[in-house]
Amino acid sequence: MIEELALNIGISLIALFVSILAILLVIIFMQIARLAKKFFTPEEIKQSSVLSFLALFEGNWTFLTGIHKDTVIEGHEYDGIVELDNGMPPWLVNLFYATALFAVVYMVYYHGFDNGRIMENEYKAEVAQAALTQKDEGTGITTYKPLTDQAALASGKALFDKECVACHGKAGEGKIGPNLTDEYWIHGGEVNSIFRTIKVGVPDKGMVAWKSKFSGKQMLEISSYILSLQGTNPPNAKEAQGEKGKQ
Repeated sequence: MIEELALNIGISLIALFVSILAILLVIIFMQIARLAKKFFTPEEIKQSSVLSFLALFEGNWTFLTGIHKDTVIEGHEYDGIVELDNGMPPWLVNLFYATALFAVVYMVYYHGFDNGRIMENEYKAEVAQAALTQKDEGTGITTYKPLTDQAALASGKALFDKECVACHGKAGEGKIGPNLTDEYWIHGGEVNSIFRTIKVGVPDKGMVAWKSKFSGKQMLEISSYILSLQGTNPPNAKEAQGEKGKQ
């Protein structure tokens, strides 16, 4: 969930950066086009493909880059000095309108139709996940039951295929690590024993602790998937290690 949130934030920041960059480029092209009109004749501009391209910005993007014309405020004249009405440049005014429009869309999306993941929804999702994998941190003892639904086992398989096959084989037949399909277990073959082995690892045997990589739910899904491999008898299975039926 944290990874998903970080990805969404990253995509939003990239989109914002690209939008700002595009606006800045338009403004820069506009200013260059204005300078070109001072140093080149209209005929010279037409003959140059680059200057002709810049001229398009000078004529068509004034809503972003136009300059507000100052007007004299009547009755505000002192000793020959007049006060001008200095308005905001059009690009800044339109940027303000764009932010107001964005605020409306944001409010409707996140609060009107409840489509967005507002903080309250994020909190509820985190609480739900914590409740699923709640455990006694003092003893490290868990009281899970193996997951049996196909979605959970499919998720466990996907995680196993991504991170565990290098040591345990694609079918759980065992390579560097032990065979996970037979009846013999080194650190326990009950779902909570497997969960703990995945969580804290076996450093002296080269197995890292996965608690910082996987959530509690994911470790339970992997543990349940491993139990589903019992008795599958894959080819080239590694010899038995540990004790038969050890829980």
